[in-house]
Amino acid sequence: MEKIEPRFDAPTPGMSLTHELGARPWQQPAQYTNMDEVIDYYVTRMASEDFEKSLVHVMSLDIPLTTLANTIQLAGVMEGKHSVDTGLLAMPVLIEMMQLIGDKNGVKYDSGLKNETLNMANSPLVERAISELKEEMGEEEEVIKTEDDIEMAEAPMTEEVVVEEEPKGLMARREA
Repeated sequence: MEKIEPRFDAPTPGMSLTHELGARPWQQPAQYTNMDEVIDYYVTRMASEDFEKSLVHVMSLDIPLTTLANTIQLAGVMEGKHSVDTGLLAMPVLIEMMQLIGDKNGVKYDSGLKNETLNMANSPLVERAISELKEEMGEEEEVIKTEDDIEMAEAPMTEEVVVEEEPKGLMARREA
């Protein structure tokens, strides 16, 4: 039986809090402060052949472009290239640029811009639940048989008059 040795080369808890304030790139002022600089940075970076090859490979794995754009801009924030807000504002440009690269290389990609709740309506589970609900509603409708019951079911609902009570309590406003 082997004796398991403890690992002493693991990071100490709280070790990430030991650096000087401002020693990390994201704790410094951003290198690019306006949108034109941020977009120029990304467009020139994405125009390289190495980036294009990597992007085409990742696109073929069916990873949504919105996820890729968010990852790219978050890495820019962590490197101190720009702030979070300018990165989020640059995301539509990143997605468009990636779509352009994908179209240029003939790669089928998932833009990530489709509403996923629309796709759920075609799910077999949802269709089965709807059909079961219709069956239950059909059984309830069979209970109403007489004309008086039908008139009562189709009659418009009358609104009840709500009488507002006067406020009570220590902090209630009193009308004089």
